[in-house]
Amino acid sequence: MPGTPLTAPHAAAADAADDEGGGAGDAPPRTVPLALTVNGRRRELTVDVRASLLDTLRERLRLTGPKKGCDQGACGACTVLVDGRRAVSCLTLAVMYEGREVTTVEGLSEDGELHPMQRAFVEQDGFQCGFCTSGQVVSAVGLLKESPDVPAAQVPELMSGNVCRCAAYPHIADAVAQARKEM
Repeated sequence: MPGTPLTAPHAAAADAADDEGGGAGDAPPRTVPLALTVNGRRRELTVDVRASLLDTLRERLRLTGPKKGCDQGACGACTVLVDGRRAVSCLTLAVMYEGREVTTVEGLSEDGELHPMQRAFVEQDGFQCGFCTSGQVVSAVGLLKESPDVPAAQVPELMSGNVCRCAAYPHIADAVAQARKEM
């Protein structure tokens, strides 16, 4: 009956249905084909519709640059570029990016040469433990692509979604300033 609370006999029947495979939790994962370009290379794979872009990059494509930090979109360690714009890959489903271009930190360098931002992070000591570094580098590249003329004073605020627990922020800001000149 509508509006009737689930009583013990009803709950037992629901539990029995779940045990027999009749519950919603037993449905097999639904997979779909996905084609996207990752770091300049066209990739075609089949993914679970529930898979995050981060998990797809790390587990299926073996790209370990984007890190699984908080898995809640708060730390920025998983930042990638999608069509040149920053994206937090742990919060987005891979299937949302059909046909799109994804760039991870691994895809920034060209012909074995570090990207100017990567080089600046090394030269300015813009990292300590290194865990957040790939997300910081990718975010900084995206920021300068989105807003090439952003005032240096606004860079920390515009990168506030990328957390560095080692507090290398002054060095990160110096790296962004250095790379801006080269980019």
